[in-house]
Amino acid sequence: MTKQMKKIYPAKLKAGDKVAVIAPSLSCSVISAEKAANATKQMNALGLEVVFGQHVQETNSFNSSSIESRIHDLHWAFSDPSIKAVFAAAGGFNCSQLLQYIDWELIKNNPKIFSGYSDITALNNAIFSKTGLVTYSGPCYSTFEKIASSPYTLDYFKHCVMADNPITITPSDSFSGDAWFVKKEDRQVLKNEGFYSIHSGEARGTLVGANLVTLGTLRGTSYFPNLKDTILFLEDDYEAQPHHFDRDLQSLILQEGFDGVKGIVIGRFQTQSGITPELLQEIIASKKELAQLPIIANVDFGHTSPMISFPIGGEVSMKASAAGCEIVIEKH
Repeated sequence: MTKQMKKIYPAKLKAGDKVAVIAPSLSCSVISAEKAANATKQMNALGLEVVFGQHVQETNSFNSSSIESRIHDLHWAFSDPSIKAVFAAAGGFNCSQLLQYIDWELIKNNPKIFSGYSDITALNNAIFSKTGLVTYSGPCYSTFEKIASSPYTLDYFKHCVMADNPITITPSDSFSGDAWFVKKEDRQVLKNEGFYSIHSGEARGTLVGANLVTLGTLRGTSYFPNLKDTILFLEDDYEAQPHHFDRDLQSLILQEGFDGVKGIVIGRFQTQSGITPELLQEIIASKKELAQLPIIANVDFGHTSPMISFPIGGEVSMKASAAGCEIVIEKH
C-alpha cells in the first residue's frame, strides 16, 4: 500500500500571477486558434498571465507528443518559481506514460497549483501519492474557452483555488453532456435533477479519485493513493457503458486497502453512457463491500458541464439521506 505522505497545500492563486499551460496528455494542437485565444482571454480576465510550455503544440499519431517533450514541459513549469499554477491543456488518454519519468522531489520542493480532469486524474492522484501535494480536479486550459458562459464552473474554480473558505456544493440548475469543443449554439442543455442518495450516512475524509477508468491505470502501483480514511469522488465519460463502470468499480473494490474508504460521491454521467439512476443503484446494490458506505450520486463533476473543482488530497465531509444530501469541501 502507498505510504501516506504529509499533505502540502499550494498557495492560492491571485490576480497578477503567472500560470503555465502544458500538454501532458492531448496536445494543444487539438484546440483551434480561436478557442485557444478565447481560453487565454478568459484566464487573463481573472488577472492571470498565461505562458506555454515549449512543446505544447507538438503532435503525433495519438494527438499527443513524446514522453521526453511532455516531461520537459512538466518539469519546466514546476521548476520556474515565477509560475504559480500549472494547467493541463486538455484530457486525453496517455498521461500515465509519464509517471516513471517524473522528478517527484522537484514537484515536492516546488509546490504549486496543478489543475486538470479526465485523463489528468492519473497525474492528480500520482502527484498526491508521491509528494503529498494537493492537486485539483478542475478546469483544463481548454475548459476556459467556455467558462465565461458557465458561471457555476467559474465560481467553484475561484472558491477552490483562489480562496480558503469551506465550500458547500450545491447542484447546478441545468447541464450539458456535450464535449467541450461543441459549439455553444449546438449544445443540448438539460434540466439537472440534483444530487440523490444511494446509501444514507455521514463521513469525513481525504478526497481522492476523479475519473474511474483513469484511476484504474494506477492500481497495484506506488502511484495509487492510500485509501485509508478517504472519500472517493468517481466519474466516467460516455465511453463507460454500464457494464464498463460496473467492472471498473469492482476492480477498484478489489484494490488493497479499499476497506479504508469512508464514503463515495459519484459524478453526473453523460446521457450517452446509458447509465441511469436505476442502473447505477443496481450496480451499487450488487457490491456488498459498499453496503455500509454513504453514497451520493449525480454531482456536478466529470465530463458534463458545468463542473465543480475539487482538491485531490483535500478534506471533505458528506451527509446522505432520502431527505437530502450535503457535501462540504472542508480544506482545499
